[in-house]
Amino acid sequence: MAGLLPGLPGGLLSRVEVYGIRHHGPGSARALRGALEEFKPDAVLIEGPPEADPIVELAGDPGMVPPVALLAYSPAPRDGDRRAAFWPFAEFSPEWQAIRYGLGAGVPVRFCDLPAAHQLVPLPDGEPPDGEPAAEGVRADPLGRLAEAAGYDDAERWWDDVVEHRGAGPSPFPAIADAMAELRARLAEEPAAPREEQREAHMRRTLRRTLKEGHERVAVVCGAWHVPALRAEVPAAHDDRTLRGLPKTKVAMTWVPWTHGRLAGRSGYGAGVRSPGWYHHLFTARDRPVERWLTAAARVLRDEDLHVSSAHVIEAVRLAEALAALRGRPLAGLDEVTEATRAVLCEGADLPVELIQKRLVVGERLGAVPERTPMVPLQRDLQAEQRRLRLKPSALGRELDLDLRKPTDLERSRLLHRLRLLDVEWGAPAGTGRSKGTFRETWTLAWRPEFDVELIEAGAWGTTVRGAATARARAVAEDAAALSDLTSVAERCLLADLGDALPAVMRALADRAAVDTDVAHLMAAMPALVRALRYGDVRGTSTGPLRTVVDGLVVRVCVGLPPAITGLDDDAAREFLAHVDAVHGALSLLGDEGRLERWRRTLEGVLARPDALHGLIEGRLTRLLLDAGRLHDVPARMARAVSAGTPPDRAAAWIEGFLSGGALLLLHDEPLLRLVDAWIAGLPAGSFTDVLPLLRRTFGAYPAAERRAIGDRLRRRTAPGTASPPPPEEEIDDERAAPAAAAALQILGWRT
Repeated sequence: MAGLLPGLPGGLLSRVEVYGIRHHGPGSARALRGALEEFKPDAVLIEGPPEADPIVELAGDPGMVPPVALLAYSPAPRDGDRRAAFWPFAEFSPEWQAIRYGLGAGVPVRFCDLPAAHQLVPLPDGEPPDGEPAAEGVRADPLGRLAEAAGYDDAERWWDDVVEHRGAGPSPFPAIADAMAELRARLAEEPAAPREEQREAHMRRTLRRTLKEGHERVAVVCGAWHVPALRAEVPAAHDDRTLRGLPKTKVAMTWVPWTHGRLAGRSGYGAGVRSPGWYHHLFTARDRPVERWLTAAARVLRDEDLHVSSAHVIEAVRLAEALAALRGRPLAGLDEVTEATRAVLCEGADLPVELIQKRLVVGERLGAVPERTPMVPLQRDLQAEQRRLRLKPSALGRELDLDLRKPTDLERSRLLHRLRLLDVEWGAPAGTGRSKGTFRETWTLAWRPEFDVELIEAGAWGTTVRGAATARARAVAEDAAALSDLTSVAERCLLADLGDALPAVMRALADRAAVDTDVAHLMAAMPALVRALRYGDVRGTSTGPLRTVVDGLVVRVCVGLPPAITGLDDDAAREFLAHVDAVHGALSLLGDEGRLERWRRTLEGVLARPDALHGLIEGRLTRLLLDAGRLHDVPARMARAVSAGTPPDRAAAWIEGFLSGGALLLLHDEPLLRLVDAWIAGLPAGSFTDVLPLLRRTFGAYPAAERRAIGDRLRRRTAPGTASPPPPEEEIDDERAAPAAAAALQILGWRT
């Protein structure tokens, strides 16, 4: 648009060009760069938060590598809720190209959207703040409507064909502006959202201010939907009324690394694209993009030892181009190259296509920001620790094996555990996070952009990772609602080597354990403490106070268990069964014979009064003492438990508790196996139906190989290790057996 802008003093002639783009569109980015080089503006305005104006020059630093994002956050929200928003930029984002052009040309670059101070305030109707750039389609999905008018059922495919896949030619921006103007005219009767009106009013206000400063050639880069609003003759007084009295909050602004995965539509970002890796390729591959793409796909497959030849690539290129010609597309798009990849390079297999989807189509690229980017001290300390320990952040998940006997690996483990205390889950322990009885840990590391927000929030606890984690551990210990929460904090303090926090945590733990009379709480707290005590020596940390607490817990659990474990209903028995197993496993892991002997004597005393025990508990205690070599009359006990005078549901519960430790006992103890077999075979029809769910739950937990071995042992009816032949098979009436066999197979999950 050229001429007078409404609201400016008469006689001030300026030229303003408004470029309507699609956020993260490579064709838009390429066309915009060419248009700017031709227009040569003396000021560039970009849709984005004005608070970023003081740090926009960082985009020209060699250390700034996209994808990156502007991050706006509330340093100290009054209500405690997280307030943060991102404005991401990839290399193929038109806004990024506009920023780089302006900085390279030495002209002012400013952001003109509604300030983040307003956008981070929730809207009155409860709608969340929309601090991210809005997708085209703010009202009634305009791209979808234009695509439908053009005969497309996919708005993204239409936009790709008319803009992103265009070659050299005239600028697309006048046609885009005309199309949006026509569409907005047709939608004029539909009310606009208040936030949309506020954003567009602020864009016009910023444009007026820029022209008043004397700039005569101003380029405005914004979402295509907003172009008609910026070209409309709206009085300045109207915009002032729209923006008057808007609520705002205090915000800070910085740059953070971003990833291609977070640009994808599945990340939840409103203006995301489904295929950032493909768009990056379209922008960077100036010639023969289809050939280069399929060559890269072949390279990915070869790296996985899949045979792909040059002939495969040639045929895939031909197929992709043929599909594009049949569909009337100017260039083979992602759909065409994917179909060609599946048919030729992958020979119809879907798994290699999924690999290419992850490695190329999305492409987990992690950006970088320069050292002088504004950061809170905690972020800088973490960066220093990452460099010192040679732990480079990566968007792609990778396995990290640590040997805790090596000083560097031990320090890495402590850093990752400290970050987890701060709720920064950069590293996730694989499995339990420790290999029992060894000095090894395995982690999965994957950096996400949200961690920067979490680090900023965690900065309230301290300026270093160690100091912040120490303060956070103390606070968690003070606010812990349950004894098990305190034991978890104590364990994490040992793993993170937070010696300064451990005394406060141990005092709180000892005080809580001394007054807690619930045996279930004490039993739930013990495993974490025992793990911490067991592995404390591996890490070279002091565990003296912890050992005292564990000793006290063992005594109190052994004293309180007999009355607490009697007279339980089904649900309570199942809960206590888990506690008994956890405590037994923890004390066995600890390897202290004195504590373990006291625990076993307690179990023997409880088992001496079987009438007061739930069948599940009695069966499990019997199994634990059998495994410890403390019982020698188990066949007799089982015979009594499953005798005809015992209710079937109690007998089934006893069997479930007894066999919950695994199937190996039945495989190696023929008398016990025959007892169970005889009991099941002798159940009346109604009782069998009642106990069947319990039996399925017990035997269904065994691995398939163990279930097959039990079935084979029962079929052969011979003890392991003997050479006696199986008894002769009885005559079976197949016709009479067929319904029963079909029912049994259906119960086992087989199709008949």
